[in-house]
Amino acid sequence: MKMPVKLKGKHVILSLVCLVLGFMIAYSYQRTQIENEQAKIPDKQWQRNLDLRNQLIQQEEMNRKLQQELTKKQQQVLKIEKELSSEAQVFFNLAEDTEKYRMFLGKVKVKGKGVEVTLSDGDYNPKEENVNNYIVHEQHVFKVINELYISGASAVAINGQRLSSNSYIVCNGPVITVDGTQQPAPFVISAIGDSDVLSAALNLTGGIKDQLVNDNIVVKIEKKETVVLEPILGS
Repeated sequence: MKMPVKLKGKHVILSLVCLVLGFMIAYSYQRTQIENEQAKIPDKQWQRNLDLRNQLIQQEEMNRKLQQELTKKQQQVLKIEKELSSEAQVFFNLAEDTEKYRMFLGKVKVKGKGVEVTLSDGDYNPKEENVNNYIVHEQHVFKVINELYISGASAVAINGQRLSSNSYIVCNGPVITVDGTQQPAPFVISAIGDSDVLSAALNLTGGIKDQLVNDNIVVKIEKKETVVLEPILGS
């Protein structure tokens, strides 16, 4: 009767051992699973970081290429701007020269500082046998005009009649003919230019004014803040 009781106790101990062993195995398995899952998280994060880094590298490479392209385009634009600037300067110079030629030809109205020279016949002298010795002749007018042009005058007129590059002056008694139009004395010669330079050139000792005075011509030279010369009419 004692033998069966002893076997029963052994079964109980074996069951307990199996139970504990199963628990340990289950716990160990569960812990291993948890550790594996935890180990996978850093791997996934590392992969994500790697992907982001590769994307960043690609983006930087693209930005570098775009920057190079932008620099190239900017250089092209700068080159075009320089060419346009050069062309604009050429056109400006052409326009400036054209305006200057028009002014010399008397085709445009001009306004500026200058001088006004008045040439009048000398006082009548009964002792003078030749009346031509005290009246203004074309050579007197020529002397003044030439000196004005030499001294930098840009435009000249006689009694308001504009002179051009092919103007002619002919003396006809007490009057002179300018391009076919008679102009009576006194002759007012207007010129646009540096008034100080023009005035100084005419007043040089032994110069034009002294020569005219020696020919009994009354000379009056005035600086003008504003001289207006109208264009030549006609073709």
